[in-house]
Amino acid sequence: MKSINLSEKLASFSEHWSPKTVAKFNGHDVMVVKVKGEFNWHSHPDTDDFFFVVKGRITIQMRDGDVHLNQGEMYIVPKGVEHCPVAEEEAELLLIEPAGTPNTGDAATAASHQAI
Repeated sequence: MKSINLSEKLASFSEHWSPKTVAKFNGHDVMVVKVKGEFNWHSHPDTDDFFFVVKGRITIQMRDGDVHLNQGEMYIVPKGVEHCPVAEEEAELLLIEPAGTPNTGDAATAASHQAI
């Protein structure tokens, strides 16, 4: 048994919008990701989308209004709600999703989930 140091995991890569799986939890992937700029508008028809800001700040744009998250804050986008994460400066996030959930809502355009 060994603890997982999220800072070390995040320091091990530099690419943006490419989630890295750091653990598995009850059929879910626990991932870290670095983000900068705008992602794409998308939704997840079968699952909520969990965001926790480890470092920095992000805005989650939604059609009905934006949610601004600072370091230490989290938000859960309800399933089926179209959203677009944006980070003006690089931010680091913790994500939890059912294993294999495509980050774009579409397997054909999603980044693969690499384990680190």
